[in-house]
Amino acid sequence: MKILVVDDHPLILAALGHVLKQLGGEVAVLDAPTGAAGRELAAAHPDADLMLFDLGLPGVDGFALLAELRSRHPEIPVVVLSGSEHREDVLRALDLGAMGYIPKSASNEVMLQALRLVLSGGVFLPPGALVATAPSATRAASQRELALTDRQVEVFGLILQGRPNKLICRELGLAEGTVKIHVAAILRSLGVHTRTQAVIEASRLGITIESLGPRVARRA
Repeated sequence: MKILVVDDHPLILAALGHVLKQLGGEVAVLDAPTGAAGRELAAAHPDADLMLFDLGLPGVDGFALLAELRSRHPEIPVVVLSGSEHREDVLRALDLGAMGYIPKSASNEVMLQALRLVLSGGVFLPPGALVATAPSATRAASQRELALTDRQVEVFGLILQGRPNKLICRELGLAEGTVKIHVAAILRSLGVHTRTQAVIEASRLGITIESLGPRVARRA
């Protein structure tokens, strides 16, 4: 497993190193202290399993850099690290394609839980920041219960990975209008109005990429 870490705080890096060793197996951790170095790191390692990204890097707009990384490297799941626990920041990060949002105040146990969830295809939401039930405490909703077609399940899996419509079109070979129809059907099935709300509802229902089936998991 290869994990990229973009953070300029030595204490955070040390804590992450301790947590990442507990994920099991061989974990290669590569770090960068600046936004520019983070760009280079992602470009050099497109096969990374995960990127941990500090929103508060000096000299750079963290949200803009997050959007750039997700656009250039949509295949690398990104988990945000932040000193902020404001709901608006969490929602904005999810809007930009983050697969998780971990407050820097989180304990090692919470951080480990978050990373395992994201690596299994889920989305981690900080406890207390959003009204959501932990996926581990819920029964995952089935495709039949959500009334989704096989194609809609594939689209849903890509939404959970933070893919915008244009990338979903490219990956599934669909017209943009068709993807929009599928996305609208997914939102109706979940009873929500936006993609971010869909991600939050998926977390509440215990839906992960793996739970959507092997065809979806292979695309992750």
